[in-house]
Amino acid sequence: MNDTSLFVILVSAILVNNFILSRFLGICPFLGVSKQVETAFGMGMAVTFVMSLASIITYLVEYLILVPLNIEYMQTIAFILVIASLVQLVEMVIQKSSPVLYQSLGVFLPLITTNCAVLGLTILNIQQEYSLIQTITHAIGAAIGFTLAIVLFAAIRERLELSHVPKVFKGFPIALITASLMSMAFLGFAGLV
Repeated sequence: MNDTSLFVILVSAILVNNFILSRFLGICPFLGVSKQVETAFGMGMAVTFVMSLASIITYLVEYLILVPLNIEYMQTIAFILVIASLVQLVEMVIQKSSPVLYQSLGVFLPLITTNCAVLGLTILNIQQEYSLIQTITHAIGAAIGFTLAIVLFAAIRERLELSHVPKVFKGFPIALITASLMSMAFLGFAGLV
């Protein structure tokens, strides 16, 4: 798949194979941090940073360490260690630079470490046999798609708070219905690429 164009990889990762709405990875922060647009955007930026750097570093770890030593079976453990280290870095930076954002993200910030979207992305990059440039493009597209989905969902949830919703659907039930409708809408992009 090395002849895949960068534009196709980018559009596919953002719209067609959106990690949240099509692949259903990263649902925990999607549902947990998406009550306010500002918080959702902050989480999207944190995940973008982690996804981008994790993809580059795990690519290098795979092809410079694991493959030459013939220990590819250690891939998941090595990738989780890389992701956990990056999340700790992001957590420290956000805590120092934006204490308000740090407080609003709460427990969901360290949970980026176990966010299956980040690990899924790094493993998919290797499985698809992407080059380093394709890996970076895929990571950026996946991060943009993640941020797009979580910010759109947060905006809809903010509007729903002001809308008349039947009592039985208030809160989490209407959020799940909204997420499912968004997912169906994004599945409409399936024929695009």
